[in-house]
Amino acid sequence: MFNLTALELARIQFGFTITFHIIFPAITIGLAAYLAVLEALWLKKQDMVYKTLYHFWSKIFAVNFAMGVVSGLVMAYQFGTNWSQYSEFAGSVTGPLLTYEVLTAFFLEAGFLGVMLFGWNKVGPRLHFFATVMVALGTLVSATWILASNSWMQTPQGHEIINGVVVPVDWVAIIFNPSFPYRLAHMVVAAFISTALLVAASGAWHLLKGNHKPEIKKMFSMALWMLLFAAPLQVFVGDLHGLNTLKHQPAKIAAMEGHWENTPGEGVPLVLFGWPDMEAETTRYKIEIPNLGGLILTHDWHGQYPGLKEFPREDRPNATVVFWTFRVMVGLGMLMIVLALWGAWSHWRQRAYESPALWRFALLMGPSGVLAMLAGWYTTEIGRQPWVVYGLMRTAEAVSKHSAMTLSISLLVLVIVYIAVFGAGVAYLLKLIGQGPDVHEPPPDGDALDQRPARPLSAATPPAQPPITTV
Repeated sequence: MFNLTALELARIQFGFTITFHIIFPAITIGLAAYLAVLEALWLKKQDMVYKTLYHFWSKIFAVNFAMGVVSGLVMAYQFGTNWSQYSEFAGSVTGPLLTYEVLTAFFLEAGFLGVMLFGWNKVGPRLHFFATVMVALGTLVSATWILASNSWMQTPQGHEIINGVVVPVDWVAIIFNPSFPYRLAHMVVAAFISTALLVAASGAWHLLKGNHKPEIKKMFSMALWMLLFAAPLQVFVGDLHGLNTLKHQPAKIAAMEGHWENTPGEGVPLVLFGWPDMEAETTRYKIEIPNLGGLILTHDWHGQYPGLKEFPREDRPNATVVFWTFRVMVGLGMLMIVLALWGAWSHWRQRAYESPALWRFALLMGPSGVLAMLAGWYTTEIGRQPWVVYGLMRTAEAVSKHSAMTLSISLLVLVIVYIAVFGAGVAYLLKLIGQGPDVHEPPPDGDALDQRPARPLSAATPPAQPPITTV
């Protein structure tokens, strides 16, 4: 396919499948926490607005959760099919970590998910709230194990290599490896931001359509307040993550910044825009601010950090790609802060529900959380190259011995299936969001419908009850 090698096709396939997969668990993390907050506010205030919003967003959560499970299965199989050499080398670390995720997070979510989705009228309010909190906790535990595994690949420690295979010797060091706390915090905050933007865009859509019901105003307001808290927090967490990356993966930072070499006695400039040329070893057409790059990364006006020329060519990541994915992430992050500040100012002026311009901006920014999250993921994963386990195993050594034709066929099949399945799933999600929280409302606290759904998708649209007829 397009004269690509088996390695390149395997990497494209992994990137394609993880692009789909990462979206759904992230939204699941954010929505689970949002549902817990909504139910807590309902229990405290007994305001039907919060209960209505809970029922509405629980439908979105159910569909999103189901798609996350399906996309995750493909990711698991792919390790064995396309990256068998990696599994043989480091399976003793990644295998147990993923098993721990199943034994803790997945069982926790699965155990309480049915009560959360279908038990509103079948259990007491406190038990139902406990189930919601457990599901939210399960999503965070799941993220913890996944990020521990992936972070070990970025900053491996707590192991020995015996006969060419990784042997764990210190599980505490493996789990709490140097990059783990920063990457976990960065990812969880990104999940909350992505969800807040989704909720805000949903509210903005209905406000633009003339739906000014209390539920619409409430979810729009809550989303903007969450964004006001989380977006600046992400800047702080991102700075800590950058400093940690500079310490452990300086080549990645150099690629992100388009920085090739230091000038004696001068601080490193911040390159705002440009085009890193890997062959010429320079960043063309660059617009830069003197000394600011060194100040951000070393907290010293005259600070310097290694340039790409200090690393062998074969150890350099693709600076052209990493440079721009990083700027997409940062640029969208700045727009998120603008939206949050605009929303706070509008609330202060009591004009948040009278500003179509704010609503349009919020609607436009709806996908930006997911796009920024994906751009950040590409930055950290492509920036790790050419290593699959940093400093220990190269990506070229990890790929299975498949032909380019085999991987071309499997990639084509995945593209077709993913577009069909997840395209339909996303379209259904958008349809549910477009209906609004006052559509298909579950029955009140009286008798519940006599149904016991067996899968998460059943929570989205209760089946219609056949009419009772007499003969």
